[in-house]
Amino acid sequence: MKIVRRIGVPPSARGSASGANCPDLFELSDGNFAVIGTEATEVLEKELPADASRADYERIVIVSRETLIRAKADIPDA
Repeated sequence: MKIVRRIGVPPSARGSASGANCPDLFELSDGNFAVIGTEATEVLEKELPADASRADYERIVIVSRETLIRAKADIPDA
């Protein structure tokens, strides 16, 4: 599995001073997506709706609204 491309604009285009440590989205060679975000599993797990859960190997991460909105145009419809 490899990163194929960034989804959206780089952190530097979203105001990151260093352009390094910011939320980011990537499309993977297997068609899935990888997310860099703020780890929030402990805080948000108890907030999940009754029909949602996570596996032990999964984490809940926060991605900024701007990151996701700026990625919208690059997310494929199918």
